[in-house]
Amino acid sequence: MIYIGVTGWGDQDSLYQGQISPRDKLKEYAGHFPIVEVDSAFYAIQPQRNAEKWVNETPESFQFIVKAYQGMTGHMRGEIPFHNKQEMFSAFKDSLEPYINKNKLAIVLFQFPPWFHCSRENVEYLRWCKNEMGEIPCALEFRHQSWFTSQYRIKTLDFMKKEEWIHSICDEPQSGEGSIPTVLETLDSERVLVRLHGRNVHGWQKRNADNWREVRYLYRYNQQELEEWAANLKKLETESKDVYVLFNNNSGGDAADNAKEMIDLLEIEYESLAPRQLDLF
Repeated sequence: MIYIGVTGWGDQDSLYQGQISPRDKLKEYAGHFPIVEVDSAFYAIQPQRNAEKWVNETPESFQFIVKAYQGMTGHMRGEIPFHNKQEMFSAFKDSLEPYINKNKLAIVLFQFPPWFHCSRENVEYLRWCKNEMGEIPCALEFRHQSWFTSQYRIKTLDFMKKEEWIHSICDEPQSGEGSIPTVLETLDSERVLVRLHGRNVHGWQKRNADNWREVRYLYRYNQQELEEWAANLKKLETESKDVYVLFNNNSGGDAADNAKEMIDLLEIEYESLAPRQLDLF
């Protein structure tokens, strides 16, 4: 089955009719899509009460992809606010319990930064991370091109498969060593993750601008690009039971629209979505 959603529910204005409280947006979002990425978990390990609220206000079949905390993936500058890495990982795993208890955790996503290159030290850290996470399904996404050079591509994929990492396949601008190619390889017969970041090459490179995050993901996929990805997703579905697809081109409000276009292209009709709010007229 192909499950399509976006990264975060807060900024998807095209989904919400009229005035809607931020507290109610996830309920409305779940009437449109069956999955979502919890991006807020990257910035801070979320208290269990947040996850409890989210799992309780979504349908039984709804699934969450939770992004690993930035201290776990090396994004954080300076010291982590924990005594050690083990304490940090333990706190993060505790935050996942509400999702796990309601069978709503699809994947934990470890997205590593552009400076996390292919080295023996980093390979060992990936092995350590996977061991710490135990049986929790975890996807791995790189941002440094060295992992998929001709020298290391096969070794990277073999390592990920051996360590039971789920592959996070990316569509993103090809902009030097700070980006990775699209590698259409599934490593797990149960799950694969696809994240569509857009193709704004100019924005991808402008990391020093004040608004670089907004510019980076400012992109709208056109019909031809969506059709190409629809074919890719159908291929992946023959190799993995569940294909989770997240549009991350949020800056211009395009992610939700592109996600809906993809659902239409694939002629998917999701059952058990949440009831939507009715228009006043």
